[in-house]
Amino acid sequence: MRSLELARDLAEQRLPGLVKALAAIPYAEREASGSQVIGLFRDHGGAGLLVPTEYGGLGVDVLEAVRVQRAVGSLSPSLAAATAMHHFTVAMLYALAADPGRLTAAQLKVLHEVAPGRRLMASGWAEGRTQQNILVPAVTATRADGGYLLNGSKKPCSLAGSMDLLTASIAVPGADGTPELALALIPASSPGMSVHPFWANEVLAAAESDEVRLDDVFVPDELVITTSTEDPDRLEDLQSAGFAWFELLASAGYAGAATTLADRVIERGRGSTADRADLALKVESAFALLEGAARTLRDGQQGEAAVATVLVARYAAQESLAQIADRSLELLGGIDFIRSNENARLAAAVRPLAFHPPGRASAQEPLLKWFTGEPLELS
Repeated sequence: MRSLELARDLAEQRLPGLVKALAAIPYAEREASGSQVIGLFRDHGGAGLLVPTEYGGLGVDVLEAVRVQRAVGSLSPSLAAATAMHHFTVAMLYALAADPGRLTAAQLKVLHEVAPGRRLMASGWAEGRTQQNILVPAVTATRADGGYLLNGSKKPCSLAGSMDLLTASIAVPGADGTPELALALIPASSPGMSVHPFWANEVLAAAESDEVRLDDVFVPDELVITTSTEDPDRLEDLQSAGFAWFELLASAGYAGAATTLADRVIERGRGSTADRADLALKVESAFALLEGAARTLRDGQQGEAAVATVLVARYAAQESLAQIADRSLELLGGIDFIRSNENARLAAAVRPLAFHPPGRASAQEPLLKWFTGEPLELS
């Protein structure tokens, strides 16, 4: 399909050689636990895709990022799912870095090393909610001399085996003693951090979505990003923005997998002209929704409005992508299903989009309230 080729061409421009390197690995190996796809992503400079140029990265905007994710997902849904975590973390942290004086020298040093050092960031931040309760984070922080001791776990945590840095949301005492949102930057080599098996499904097995545990992991003060009295809501605003980025990037990866299936139906001339045209229209319209939402973010939409826009695009695309996968398998036929499990696995790899928080059922009432003029409060 033309749009898929354009997405892959863009991925080749931004990350030369990655598309060919992924395609050269048999699908079963590419998507298996222990796959080399994350290493290939690192080797081809993927860590710097969204990193601003002043920090040594490529500085692509959200619209280009969504297109590149579609290309990646068309070849490796696991890699798209895993790298969405890195990319949205990059988007949030470098937005903070854009404020002069907002980050310490130590924090800026970490960010300066991401693109040149090809460092990958996993996320232990709270996911899936705006207006979230920071009193119950996934990771607890206890004050220690010169920093904090962190305890807790994140499961699943994509990039668990390849991460260089874990970012985690924590609650720390504010000036008046009440808990405030903070972000900890935790080197993966920190004593007390360990990775444990968690993901048991062969679908998306190469995403390294295992459990990361923190047992009295010390993080110095200079690697903890706190709120400021001048802008106490800044971190929460950025967390909402990062959540919107994640929803788009994750959805784009799953759209890539569905596009590959539709492309095979069209290339092989399966079904009638009407069947193939209908499938192509569904694929293009689903991705057009995601691109439209990406444009709104690129053009400056923020806060609850941005989250609502992205969720509408995600849920509409989610429904279409599942239909595309099912119809593609049907049109490819029983002999294709019998002779190889690749297309069946691709179709299965489209489904996990429904499991990313917030689930559609839990978002229905909050979105209805938003549509009628109330605040958007997801749970």
